[in-house]
Order: sequence, then C-alpha cells, then structure tokens
Amino acid sequence: MSPQLRLNLVEGSVSFNFSPQAAQDLQRAIAQLMERIKAASAKATPPVKASPQPPLEYRYTGDVFLEIFCNPNIWPTPFAAKVLITIRDASIRLTTEAELTRLREDISQYLEQVS
Repeated sequence: MSPQLRLNLVEGSVSFNFSPQAAQDLQRAIAQLMERIKAASAKATPPVKASPQPPLEYRYTGDVFLEIFCNPNIWPTPFAAKVLITIRDASIRLTTEAELTRLREDISQYLEQVS
C-alpha cells in the first residue's frame, strides 16, 4: 500500500494512496508548468507575440485515478494559477480546484514524509 497524499483544496482536503515515484513525476510536471506560466505571462514587445504554452495534463492511475489540468496561458503568474483536479475510483468521483502553489507545497511535504 502506498503512503497517503493529502491535497489541500480551496475548501477542505482529500487524501488518497499515492506512490513516491508518482509524486516525483508530478513535482517535475508542476515545476515545468510554473515555467510555462512565467513564459506565457512574460510581456513580449510588439509586434512579437509570445507563443501559447501547452497545458499541464497529468494523469495517474493507482488505487485511484488522478487527473490534474492547468492552462498556463490564462494565469498572470504561477502564484495566481489554479488547477482542476479530478480524483475517482469505482465508487466516487471528485472534481474541484486547487491553488497551484498549494499543490506544489502538498507534494513537497509528502515527499519529505516518505523520504
């Protein structure tokens, strides 16, 4: 059984089994997303237009199915960004928002606990 990851949401939290390897993969994906948000929000001088950045579409399948989505092109900074989180298993489905920076902190805390 994998250790429990606790995600703090805008209202409340959710915990589920999550592997340390998957947490490391998600941590890397979040770091890349933050860089893409910074690139998307960088003010290019006219007439040069910044190219759209690809969204984060993270998926994990284990004891639960976890999907995290974020479009970096709509947020002014990584600190303002929110992600859409879907967690489901055979009996329940939860879809909600979380702050990107809070998600990053939750993953870091989880990795500290399991290391």
